Amino acid sequence: MKEKNQTTLPENAHRELKAGEEYKPLLSPEKNYPEVTPYSVGMGLVMTILFSAAAAFLGLKVGQVFEAAIPIAIIAVGVSSALGKKNALGQNVIIQSIGSCSGGIVAGAIFTLPALYILQEKYPELTVNFTRVFFSSLLGGVLGILFLIPFRKYFVKEMHGKYPFPEATATTQVLVSGESGGKGAITLLASGLAGGLYDFILSTFRLWGETITTRVLPFGEMIAEKAKVLLKINTGAAVLGLGYIVGLKYAFIICCGSFLVWLVIIPLMNLIWGGQVIDLMNTGITATVGSMSPEQIFTNYARHIGIGGIATAGIIGIIKSFGVIKSAVGLAANELTRKKSGDEAKVIRTQRDISMKVIAIGIAITLAAVFVFFALGVVDNIWLAVVGLLIVGIIAFLFTTVAANAIAIVGSNPVSGMTLMTLILASLVMVACGLNGTAGMTAALIIGGVVCTALSVAGALVTDLKIGYWIGSTPKVQETWKFLGTLVAAATVGGVMLVLNKTYGFTGENALVAPQANAMVAVIEPMMNGGGAPWIMYGIGAAIAIVLTALKVPALAFALGMFIPIDLNMPMLVGGAISWFVSSRSKDKDVNAARQEKGTLIASGFIAGGALMGVVSAILKFANVELAIPESPWTEPVAIIPYIAIIAFFIIFTLKSEKKGNRQ
Repeated sequence: MKEKNQTTLPENAHRELKAGEEYKPLLSPEKNYPEVTPYSVGMGLVMTILFSAAAAFLGLKVGQVFEAAIPIAIIAVGVSSALGKKNALGQNVIIQSIGSCSGGIVAGAIFTLPALYILQEKYPELTVNFTRVFFSSLLGGVLGILFLIPFRKYFVKEMHGKYPFPEATATTQVLVSGESGGKGAITLLASGLAGGLYDFILSTFRLWGETITTRVLPFGEMIAEKAKVLLKINTGAAVLGLGYIVGLKYAFIICCGSFLVWLVIIPLMNLIWGGQVIDLMNTGITATVGSMSPEQIFTNYARHIGIGGIATAGIIGIIKSFGVIKSAVGLAANELTRKKSGDEAKVIRTQRDISMKVIAIGIAITLAAVFVFFALGVVDNIWLAVVGLLIVGIIAFLFTTVAANAIAIVGSNPVSGMTLMTLILASLVMVACGLNGTAGMTAALIIGGVVCTALSVAGALVTDLKIGYWIGSTPKVQETWKFLGTLVAAATVGGVMLVLNKTYGFTGENALVAPQANAMVAVIEPMMNGGGAPWIMYGIGAAIAIVLTALKVPALAFALGMFIPIDLNMPMLVGGAISWFVSSRSKDKDVNAARQEKGTLIASGFIAGGALMGVVSAILKFANVELAIPESPWTEPVAIIPYIAIIAFFIIFTLKSEKKGNRQ
């Protein structure tokens, strides 16, 4: 009798395992499945090129960076179905894994490297070329992969059910539902269409406001103006779905971070320093604190508290994970000194990584390449190249775990905050070593570019590996082919950036927006010309993270709330509340579990639909297709009605679930 293949994720996929319980993925560890084929590698590389070019193009042109993993998964499922491919699930994971290199490389590159072109306009002696962009992206990407692999088992397997992994959850649901069909696929498709259409109307036609703020009421407008007290909530379906998967616990902690900043710190800053001009980094601020909006106070000052909190929470996490780091390093050292044995063959397929020996050698070679790149192509000085190498190696290694942690909790990588911290540290060190001016700016930005890409790619990889873990892919295969995807993505992004600079430029009229890169310029230029860093704000964030750790509150989640704008955190709380509500209405545990699972499918559909429509909306913006209706005083108040409607849709359809045994 032929064995029936499992078509849905096991019941224990998203919860903590009981004592002695084991997670069994869809693809059996005892069997081999088609994963690496000419089709999967070819499709993966095509997706890498297309999405690297599109994401870089749109990210720089309209300032909108989209996540590539979910759209690639949707395309992979669609193409394999159209071609009638059997046993396509393992291949689709590889397509998604290779293709998602685009998102990591693009984020790492466009956040920092366009700053070189922006500064070149002011300082013509500063040189920018394809080689610098390509190698900073490639070397950063390779480092991110190599530094993350030793921590795969910890984040992916040992922490099973403890982290929500929202983006990985949504992508996995797309891949599994596309392969299996049935009710799960219908639910995902229906919610994807509903969420996608909702977000498309919202972002393209602007029939209602993208955010609802307390300014919608006259009293709210007054306290925002006078007391700088303001609350905001994004009305998108995708962010709501993200909150559902994150869950109430983490969503609440994240929002507490936001509430502290927006309801306490910003009003206090206005109360104490309202009449003063405070320019912490010599960036040219001339406005008093009291004349700024709450949003401006957040951007110029309060957000830095979040950066300090993230950095400190990350360091505390590193100290706490010292045992994991020590064992990973020890394993690598042991493998380097002992002869090859048959131990690897004994490891089950779904837990097989690239050997620690290869990882250790790879890290050594990559760091050597970074040194050569810095010495010959950036600073032209061996001593400064060593300094640059140490900054890159230490920060990238330490913050890799922070990036992975953040992705695991909220599905969002605070890479811009960590990169900003890297730029400040690099600038301080470079200035102390006698390198300033344009040469210092170039060196600091390329160091920042390498670190930014490393952290971004590490975050993307941990997502891919979690997807593979749930489905039953071979980690070693995913990890190996990630290097090829990184190479192709780095070359594509470097070429696109060069073309865009020649075509549009990054300064002047009709120039590319590049908001993150402009923010980096605003920080690094004054620092290289004698400015300082907002150490007071970082110190406050650090103190908060230490106190929270002492109180056993997850400091990183709280710090992410302080850093990420409140309008993106509030819907997470709403989504988390929906998750708690629908999974606790029945006295029957099976009914609650079934509802929770269906809710996860609906939330994944919202995220997938929103991600896909985000790409379409960005393309329309780029093509200068303006379909938005003129904004009116009613745009924001009206948004309450569709937002309540999408919440009601979510709750009603989730509560309609039956017991597991009665479905399918």
